[in-house]
Amino acid sequence: MQVIIIAAGRGQRLMPTTADAPKCFAEVAGRRLLDWALDAFRANGLDRIGLIGGYQIDRIRESYPDLTIRENAQWPHNNILASLFCAEDLMGSESGFLCCYSDILFTADVVARLKASPADMALGVDTEWLVRYEHRTDHPPDDAEKITSSDRRVARIDRRIAPDEAYGEYIGVAKFSREGARRLRDHYHRCRALHAGRPWRGAASFEKAYKILLFQEMIENGESFAHVDTPGGYVEVDTQQDYDYARSHWVRRHLGRSP
Repeated sequence: MQVIIIAAGRGQRLMPTTADAPKCFAEVAGRRLLDWALDAFRANGLDRIGLIGGYQIDRIRESYPDLTIRENAQWPHNNILASLFCAEDLMGSESGFLCCYSDILFTADVVARLKASPADMALGVDTEWLVRYEHRTDHPPDDAEKITSSDRRVARIDRRIAPDEAYGEYIGVAKFSREGARRLRDHYHRCRALHAGRPWRGAASFEKAYKILLFQEMIENGESFAHVDTPGGYVEVDTQQDYDYARSHWVRRHLGRSP
C-alpha cells in the first residue's frame, strides 16, 4: 500500500517555528512531526512513502532522500486538495493508498486499523476530540473538520457541524482501496472540470479547497466513507498553542513518560 503525506504549505500559524523550516520539521520530544508519522506507517510495514512538498522542499529532499517526492510548485496559491493531487500518479497502487496531513501526531494503531478496514474509503476519526479543545483558544471547535455518523458511515463532514452534534473530528488520515482511489480521482476531475478558477463549496476557488469539501461532494453524490475511530491517539499541530500542548501531552500519554 502506498503512503502519501501532504507537506507543501508553510504553516503561518505556527510561526516562528516555521520561519525557515517546513512545518513537518517541528520537533516533539526531540523528533520531527514527520518522523513520528514515518514511524507510525513503517510500524505497519508501509515503506512506499511519497511526500508532496512545496515550502522549503529542498530541505525535505536533503533530509529524506528515501522518500518519493512530488512538488506542489503552486503551494502559495492553492490548498490541501490540489496539493494531494500533485501525487495523483502514486494513487494507482494495486493495494490502494493511505494519505495524511504532515502537521499531526497519530499512533501506529490508527494506521493499522485504517489499513485493515474493508471499506473502499475510510477516514480516521478522533471520538475524544473535544478534550483537546478545552484550552485550544487559537483553533476553536468551529474550525475542526467534524463528522456526523449514521450506520458506521460518515453522514456529513463539515467544519460547520455544531460541536454538540459531531460524532468526532477527522484526523487527516484516510485510506483508499484501489477502487476507492479510482472514485476519488473521478470525482476530483469531474469537479475540477466544472469549477476550476471559480468559487466552490464555500472555498474562494476550487484550487483553494480543502480535502473535506471533495469528500462531502462525494457523499452527496452517493459515495460511502467508513470511519475508523480513535479515542485520542491524535494531536494536530496548527498553532503555537497546539505545539506547546503536543510537547506537554503527547509523550506522557502515548509513551508513558514525562516530556
